[in-house]
Amino acid sequence: MHSYDLIIVGGGIGGSALATVMARAGRRILLLERSEAFEDRVRGEWIAPWGVAEVKRLGLYDLLVSAGGHHLTRHITFDESLDPALAAAAALPLGVFKEGVPGPLCLGHPRHCQTLIEAAAAAGAEVKRGANVARIDLGASPGVAYEHAGALHQARARLVVGADGRTSQVREAAGVELHQDAPHHWFAGLLVEGADGWSDDLQAIGTEGDFAFLAFPQGGGRVRVYGGYALSEAGRFKGADGARRFLDTFGMRSSPDNARLVAGRPAGPLLSYVNSDSWTDRPFAPGVVLVGDAAGWNDPIIGLGLSITYRDVRTVSELMLQSDDWSSALFAPYAEERAERMRRLRFTAALQSALDMEFGDAARARRQEHFARAASDPSLRAHAFAVMAGPETLPAAVFTPEHRARVLGLEAA
Repeated sequence: MHSYDLIIVGGGIGGSALATVMARAGRRILLLERSEAFEDRVRGEWIAPWGVAEVKRLGLYDLLVSAGGHHLTRHITFDESLDPALAAAAALPLGVFKEGVPGPLCLGHPRHCQTLIEAAAAAGAEVKRGANVARIDLGASPGVAYEHAGALHQARARLVVGADGRTSQVREAAGVELHQDAPHHWFAGLLVEGADGWSDDLQAIGTEGDFAFLAFPQGGGRVRVYGGYALSEAGRFKGADGARRFLDTFGMRSSPDNARLVAGRPAGPLLSYVNSDSWTDRPFAPGVVLVGDAAGWNDPIIGLGLSITYRDVRTVSELMLQSDDWSSALFAPYAEERAERMRRLRFTAALQSALDMEFGDAARARRQEHFARAASDPSLRAHAFAVMAGPETLPAAVFTPEHRARVLGLEAA
């Protein structure tokens, strides 16, 4: 039986980033990843400026840029109630949120994962691809049994890390409860190629009719696009031509440049999922700590999955490198900070969804009124700072029912 400092279950972005950082610090790491090759899962490709700052603190920024990391520097919000030319003229510069960060960083998910798992191996971590965990032992003597290359192996460690995503096997073994709110709309994503003419530095969102879109270029005519639509329309884009019909829906009068997206070609799967939040109260238990989606995730409407994960990795790695006592008490500050961080981001995502992902006459009128009021009262857009600069950058008063009522114009009601 082999012995390690850490056994990390899950070799995606969170697991491989943590393995790289800890192996570089001289710790003995076993990294177990189920897949033989990373696939396009239509998520996890956009890092907010505050997440980029976390990547830099972890010493991984140059690695991601060398792998093709692509910065976005402008943002435009389009809407059926706005003149497209005026919306474009009010483009938001994205380098204002974190010093030294020109804007969000985009990198295709499979390449992102592959880059990090190779970095973990290069740093000295023992990496096992195609590994299936058969048993997880926690408590005073953590360890795992796993199948790899046709044989059953057993390993022990000072700590097991669950970085194995939303259906985390480690979380279940630890008995950590997962809380979830009710879904409120469908969200679908697709990688588009041949979208020539869409500015490589421009991200955009917009709502028109019964559909809301987001677009995040990756460079070279490739753009990751997302669309939100009502829960009642589960079958809207099903079928062999679903990806093409989905892309055609981006043809909006309120965002004329979307014609460049429509002219592109689907370059990957179209995947749809319901949008909701999930969280844990204590992302640790004796012998285990959880990071990334295994510890709970934010509604993808604001795209903060990677930023959340990188802060998890930075916080957990710093705690472990500052102390030789890796008992549960070490991770109490991580749990406290993460709980408040996720609470604020749940609030922010719900507010953004109410503005962008509700449809019909009443929702259109609410957005139109919001844009008009926010033009003279920038505090009504404060939630954008939670997304871009980090939720801790705003006062607690922003994350209250009273502020939500102000933003949505519900004070009189």
